[in-house]
Amino acid sequence: MGRVLIVEDNELNLKLFHDLLTIQEHEVVISRNGVNIIDLVKDTKPDLILMDIHLNGISGIDLIQTLKANQETKHIPIITVTAFAMKVDQAKISKSGCDMYLSKPVSIDKFFKAVEKFIPSVTKKE
Repeated sequence: MGRVLIVEDNELNLKLFHDLLTIQEHEVVISRNGVNIIDLVKDTKPDLILMDIHLNGISGIDLIQTLKANQETKHIPIITVTAFAMKVDQAKISKSGCDMYLSKPVSIDKFFKAVEKFIPSVTKKE
């Protein structure tokens, strides 16, 4: 069980990610625009960030670079979840400092596995 920050401006995607995370008993924090991202991350101390790349008026890549350049937030893993699936886009996103890339639409199984890589699931059998 962990705290996950979702940075997503699409309400349907936001609801899906929120619901999937709460099924696994994670605490969810939401940002619909990425504004004041450093302050939000410092205040909420997430264990993982799910970052959309194409946000309204701001680049998720810029947000990732800002978070990874900050001493207090650089250790937090970031999974990008985006519809930008071209190889050139993937390379640009990878260079931003994100820890994992998922392309939309993302399968539920892939989503759970990606989150579990960074935050072990409560429901995991021993």
